[in-house]
Amino acid sequence: MTRTPSAEPTSSALTPSGCPAAVPLSGPGFHTDPQSLYRSMRREHGPVVPVELPGGFPAWLVIGYREVHQVTSDPELFPRDVGLWNQWPHVPADWPLLPMVGQPLPSIYFSAGEEHRRHVRMVVPALEAADPFEIRGHGEQLADRLIDAFCARGTADLVAEFCEPLPVLVLARLVGFPDDEGADIARVLKDLADGGPGAQEAHQRFAGHMARLVAAKRAEPGEDVTSRMLAFPEEFTDEEYMLDLMAITAAGHLTTADWIGNSVRLMLTEGDFADSMARGRRSVADAMTEVLWEDGPTQILAGRWPVRDTRLGEHRIKAGDMLLLGLGAANTDPLIRQGAAGAGAAGQGGSGAHLAFSHGEYRCPFPAQEIAEIIARTGIEVLLDRLPDLELDVPVEELVRRPSAFLRGTTALPVRFSPVPTTGDLL
Repeated sequence: MTRTPSAEPTSSALTPSGCPAAVPLSGPGFHTDPQSLYRSMRREHGPVVPVELPGGFPAWLVIGYREVHQVTSDPELFPRDVGLWNQWPHVPADWPLLPMVGQPLPSIYFSAGEEHRRHVRMVVPALEAADPFEIRGHGEQLADRLIDAFCARGTADLVAEFCEPLPVLVLARLVGFPDDEGADIARVLKDLADGGPGAQEAHQRFAGHMARLVAAKRAEPGEDVTSRMLAFPEEFTDEEYMLDLMAITAAGHLTTADWIGNSVRLMLTEGDFADSMARGRRSVADAMTEVLWEDGPTQILAGRWPVRDTRLGEHRIKAGDMLLLGLGAANTDPLIRQGAAGAGAAGQGGSGAHLAFSHGEYRCPFPAQEIAEIIARTGIEVLLDRLPDLELDVPVEELVRRPSAFLRGTTALPVRFSPVPTTGDLL
């Protein structure tokens, strides 16, 4: 059931009884050096940290690797059911984190229990049927197209001109959009990610694109994700199809863009890593894996809400309290780094044991992970092949991180390189 937000929170309702002093979940530390903050949190609070969200709303940030596993492995006690949040009566309608926390909706991302599993049964096979070779072909073609727009001038901002548009252009093709509409969706998602005054209008445009796509594919199916979803035998409403398509596209957009950007940043700013790549000892895949451990696009994920009072990390957690999954912090938990030979082998479970895609029933579906990996790896490989002398065009200290405790990306990545011909000039 959707809760109706009120206009004003009351401080007595926002402070859990007996809760230790909360850590504000904001500030420049999250943008510059979040791992230092996480180490301080561990020293003072252990693996579960009382935090305060903007607006004075309390939550618990789970930063222990084992505790994140515990929460995500028990969907009965800790469901992803935002309707359980005990602060809904105090949340204003214009609360800035509302789009990230969400409200109960009939979609794969904002539903729980059997309703969530019903959406998974439809969405996952539709994604799984996407041909990896076709995805790579789309990635190569669209990466070349983006690089052609700046390769002759010798400078670029890779975030704006490459990292951000590439994933959404590929995803738009996969769900069934023509390229010209994919370009507008890229602009819409950028407006949404910026969270500025145009975000609400962008959200409406985004929904409009998806509603038209559902209608078009119902009339004329094709070899795409939307058509496969519509062909699924269980009954869904047009709203459910639209919301699931929005979730697929939006969830895969900025995270994949930041995966590309953070990986390129690592290769351009870490001399040892760049040297080992030049000598053939490290690869693009190694850089991408290291980013998932050390600099993952999703640092904090909302959320889980316990159905009853419980204990976690020596704290008493009330029914309906918000639990935030500190994926970035959990990946650097010293308890799983003991004896690790290096970042790429971090954790006792090896390089695949990171939590960058979350864990448990609600983790990013494996086909979606595979699609994101193909897009990111293809984009980086094409970029390095086309611009082999790529280097940073500003001191590394001037690079600015995304102003969010939840997301980890670079707002701009200015680079320089020797101008090269477009692919058209090479034909």
